[in-house]
Amino acid sequence: MSKPYDGVGLRAVMRSVVFLAAGALAVPLLAGCGDSDEAGKPLARQDVAPAARALVADGGTLHWAVDAVPETFNTFQSDADATTTRVAQAVLPSMYRIDANGRARRNPDYLESAKVVDTEPKQVVLYKLNQQAVWSDGREIGAADFAAQWRALSGKDSAYWTARNAGYDRIEKIERGDDDLEVRVTFARPYSDWQSLFSPLYPKDVMGTPTSFNDGARRTLKVTAGPFLVKKVDRKKAQVRLTRNPRWWGEPAKLSEIQLTAVPRAERAAALAAGKIELAEIDAADAQRIEGAAKGSAAGPLAGPGAGRTAAKALRSWALAHGSDEETAEHETQARTELRKAIAKWERQQKALKDFEVRRSLEPAYTQLALNGADGPLADERVRRAVARALDRKALAELVLKPLGLPAVPVGSHLALSGQEAYADNSGALGGQDTAEAQALLTDAGWVAGGPVKEEKKGEKAAGAKGEKGEKGAKGGKGGKDEEEASGEEGSEDEGSDDEKSQGGSEGAYIVGEDDKGHAPDDRQLAQEGTQYKHQRQGGAPGAYAPKGTRAPAGAAAGALAKDGKALSLRFVVPSGPGSEPLRTVAARITKMLGKVGIRTETLKVSDESYFKDHIASGEYDLALYSWPATAFPATDARPIYAKPVPAADGSLSVEQNYTRVGTDQVDQLFDRAITTLDAGEERSLIRKADSRIWAAAASIPLYQRPQLTAARRNVVNAGAFGFQTPVYEDMGFLKKGAQAPPSPLASD
Repeated sequence: MSKPYDGVGLRAVMRSVVFLAAGALAVPLLAGCGDSDEAGKPLARQDVAPAARALVADGGTLHWAVDAVPETFNTFQSDADATTTRVAQAVLPSMYRIDANGRARRNPDYLESAKVVDTEPKQVVLYKLNQQAVWSDGREIGAADFAAQWRALSGKDSAYWTARNAGYDRIEKIERGDDDLEVRVTFARPYSDWQSLFSPLYPKDVMGTPTSFNDGARRTLKVTAGPFLVKKVDRKKAQVRLTRNPRWWGEPAKLSEIQLTAVPRAERAAALAAGKIELAEIDAADAQRIEGAAKGSAAGPLAGPGAGRTAAKALRSWALAHGSDEETAEHETQARTELRKAIAKWERQQKALKDFEVRRSLEPAYTQLALNGADGPLADERVRRAVARALDRKALAELVLKPLGLPAVPVGSHLALSGQEAYADNSGALGGQDTAEAQALLTDAGWVAGGPVKEEKKGEKAAGAKGEKGEKGAKGGKGGKDEEEASGEEGSEDEGSDDEKSQGGSEGAYIVGEDDKGHAPDDRQLAQEGTQYKHQRQGGAPGAYAPKGTRAPAGAAAGALAKDGKALSLRFVVPSGPGSEPLRTVAARITKMLGKVGIRTETLKVSDESYFKDHIASGEYDLALYSWPATAFPATDARPIYAKPVPAADGSLSVEQNYTRVGTDQVDQLFDRAITTLDAGEERSLIRKADSRIWAAAASIPLYQRPQLTAARRNVVNAGAFGFQTPVYEDMGFLKKGAQAPPSPLASD
């Protein structure tokens, strides 16, 4: 599934990014594949300071931080981003919305009903539209808009620059029903996820021609149909202004205006304190700072009672130690002055931040460990399974989520999250942490502890995803410049103990297993459109489980594992940018876990810009951490992520979004069956079966659901950490004076 993924519409993220050899692989049959509902509840409820509309003041402008002003307002284009989706949610129709459990629900503001009215000879869905639904230019929403969107996204006309056409390519025709409020959609092939379509719905003015589709909605949206409309896009000020739609027929928007302003993550705490924004997603460090301000403690490294005096005393001691001549004294005075200014600024900000609170939930997205199975040791399923069995997923979830007060429960499915209909914990198809089993799998694959290792020639590497070719990524190859620049970074961001850290090498490379110093690893929703690669091992490996009775080699963790004269070393690529510290911390903990079973890792830190494009998408990695969003429609949206690579016209293999390069015919067939059945129970069962087989292939190991932290001024209500649910923009606003908002749901859990 996707992003750099942050509180956005899930299908739009999939569009803009991202989102078994049966004879050879013994898959235990199969927990979570019956008709019983194992979905459970979301691990964390949304945290938005919910308030009845009667308690929300009329008017006001909500200043909301976003990552960027979007390059396009067309969510169906490849460069659409999170802000594209946020604007679309506020100003465009969606036939279905996502509820707090991550499930699709009919949106009554646009749709009175929608149902399958025929299945033979073809599937026909009849939409009955809300009779009040009109575009902002006064025209009724109707069949012409549905038909224009279908033609644009069907994939039949390459003049439309679309990111994807899933579902729309199954439609045969769209017709007006008995009246203008009815739309009949006939499918050429059965399509179980038909509720995913026409959300959002664009006017025919945008979808009607390739020119209008490609360019008409890139800079702004002139015709809309939501509680808000796009008033102004100011790219110099990096702002998008949304104002009330006077033609809106639903509950009137409480806010007069929503102003989306691009604010870098590192600057958001300062922007909140300065009163420039009232709502912003933040990282864990800023969350700690805001909560410290609320408790009256200054969370900065130089803050606290007497901090200025203590710092000045330290500077004087330094001056004396270096000989307090006139020049040194002058430098000391300047440094002390700057320090006092910084402390005073920090204290002013802390005082202002008392007016804010942190709202927290879990994003509808999960972080995974990806194993590149294209070639090298990880092409052997036994080695992939050994890596997976070495991991303590519970400990990794606790590392990230426990300090934030969020439920630290490992994710049990690739295709859904707890609370969603398709969710079931199918991790048993792979098995939990088991050091002995991991070592036995490695032994069965031929990796021997302390085995002979040939002296490496210059330019050669230990066995890895690319073998000798893998050196390209470390020196002078794709992304090489960024990697070399990253090599000097220190691991101060790793908050783990010393024995969880890896040793720094040269050229941005760090070898785990040689000594015990450290680096740390974040979490960005990293995913893009598919790419191509040249090597793919077909099918699974015989002996995916070690033969019963296989002993783990004595002292396996003590020495490097070797096979055919090469040591087993896996290249672990991590991003180096600010904000990536949590991900690097997780990577450091994983390297320690792998070291215990004898697997050495070379951690390569690369720039954020290079990380996905030059490494994940192009296959230049062995191990990597990135995230996929969950979706209410996994049969449609998750298939490209796990589809078996197929030959492309130029002789290479197209991987779509399957960046692990591991896929099987069986998983593809289960997705194909799930997408064509109109029985919801059968679809759910097929999705769970597919997930079990994806687990067993051990190319993608889900770890934990991503934390979602939002800073909000205390009087902002119905906004914050939304979790699964699509925001209700018309209910957002400021609490009336004297009104009381309910406490955070986490406080009552």
